Amino acid sequence: MDTSSPAYGLWGLVILNSAVFILFALSFFKPRTIRDWRSFGAFSAFLVALFAEMYGFPLTIYFLSGWLQSRFPGVDWLSHDAGHLLEMMFGWRANPHFGPFHLLSFVLIGGGFIIIAAAWRVLYAAQQSGQLAMEGPYSYVRHPQYVGFVLVLTGFLLQWPTLLTLAMYPLLVAMYVRLSLSEEREVRAEFGPAYDAYARRVPRFLPRWSRLLEPRDRPTAP
Repeated sequence: MDTSSPAYGLWGLVILNSAVFILFALSFFKPRTIRDWRSFGAFSAFLVALFAEMYGFPLTIYFLSGWLQSRFPGVDWLSHDAGHLLEMMFGWRANPHFGPFHLLSFVLIGGGFIIIAAAWRVLYAAQQSGQLAMEGPYSYVRHPQYVGFVLVLTGFLLQWPTLLTLAMYPLLVAMYVRLSLSEEREVRAEFGPAYDAYARRVPRFLPRWSRLLEPRDRPTAP
């Protein structure tokens, strides 16, 4: 395959890839409330913007073409592989799909979806029984689904960074933080001291190393 030829204007692939990943994420996340749909809608907008540049129109490449061509004259910046900017800029001359940033992106994207799926199962079971979700991913962080979304977004940024998605990324992270604080107020109002005790024990977003290193069959402290 000639990877040096232009590979844009493929709007069918934009629609197909956006639909596949959005439906895939929807099967994991299963939004129920207005807040859930808001967070999922922002995530979906990020994916559409990403695939629009990946297969439709390389806006970032055009904006940066002068600087990129002067700094990296040996790269055909209109080829599809050149859209993997980090691989190109750091000199990965082999197939960028096997480059370090691309492989790391797969780990983050896959890990994020796994966390989202595992967290939803725990949350759904807890909501059905009227209890506080504290098992599984919720024993490591208080908002594992938002952590999962951020991991997926970070993975896509490493794989195919664009100016638009770079601008959207901090806005989405800030939105998830605000949503998590709003959720905490509602859950605290419902569960009171039980949630306060849980919040003192479990971090909001970043798990404690001591918790990560615990044996998996060790019971969580009450």
